[in-house]
Amino acid sequence: MMSRRCSISLSLAASVLLSGAAGAQTINLKLHHFLGPKSPAQVKMLEPWAQNVEKASGGRVKIEIYPSMSLGGKPPQLINQVRDGVVDIVWTVNGYTAGLFPRSEVFELPFVHTNNPAATNLAMHAMFDQYLKAEYSGVHVLFLHVHAGQGIQMVDKLVRKPDDLKGLKMRIPTRTGAWIIEALGASPVGMPVPDLPQALSKKVVDGAFIPWEIIPALKLQDQIKYFIEGPNKVRFGNTTFQVSMNEARWNSLPPDVQRAFTESSGEAWVRHVGEVWAENDDGGIAVATKAGKEHVQLTEAELEQFKQKLEPVVQRWIDDVKGKGIDGEALVKAARAEIAKYSK
Repeated sequence: MMSRRCSISLSLAASVLLSGAAGAQTINLKLHHFLGPKSPAQVKMLEPWAQNVEKASGGRVKIEIYPSMSLGGKPPQLINQVRDGVVDIVWTVNGYTAGLFPRSEVFELPFVHTNNPAATNLAMHAMFDQYLKAEYSGVHVLFLHVHAGQGIQMVDKLVRKPDDLKGLKMRIPTRTGAWIIEALGASPVGMPVPDLPQALSKKVVDGAFIPWEIIPALKLQDQIKYFIEGPNKVRFGNTTFQVSMNEARWNSLPPDVQRAFTESSGEAWVRHVGEVWAENDDGGIAVATKAGKEHVQLTEAELEQFKQKLEPVVQRWIDDVKGKGIDGEALVKAARAEIAKYSK
């Protein structure tokens, strides 16, 4: 017959083992996004990042990626899905919900970002706590990034000066993109990027304000003839993206697991993401040129015409966010300084 002391010892040991098993239980998280499973965004960014987090957590975290809005809803609903806890993590375009992230829009303005996505990512990372964090209520931002910047993709019209766009319809991703297109004399048509091929085929738009990296994924080389950018890969604007977790879910994670996310999403990572998107862009334009399409690089003189037309867009944004209590002028100055610093 078992003694009372032995029975108590075994019970305590069992409690410790059960407690340890519970503590080591895998934390399963769902990441939802709007592009396909073979898109560069998933294959070259989201999957490696998830693997880095899982490894840094010692296997305690498992991130399951759901592409193509496979958990339901439309791309503009992603931010509310993560805020409401429908999903744990999202990758989304800030501008899909116009005006919700006004401070971050500074990195979308014409010629704030120029041609170096790594430098812009690092600038956002450096400025986040002081300048940007206040607008991300309900989520914990894991990292922000941009792509290589908006080029001008035209179905059949060559564009070398602003007047060439007058009266045309152009797909835009964000409200800042709409302001840029309006300043160039064209009509903006907002839509998530997965809708673009159908819009082009039905002549809903004459072209798009979009980077090169998306060309292979959407087979734009079959519909677009001219791909236009400034010299040295200078672009006309940009789009900001976020990878964010539901705030309550973040707060529920143990400190060591939070640290695994933070260490996997820091300065080295956002620099790498910028380099990945630059490489994706080079790959996209290579597909287009191989298909016999024309990659147009403007001269400095031609680019200067665009700069003159688009400078008022920066002031328009400064005036707009002033009404929300935001010092846009200070944000523009800080963003340009940080991007210049990291561009070196």
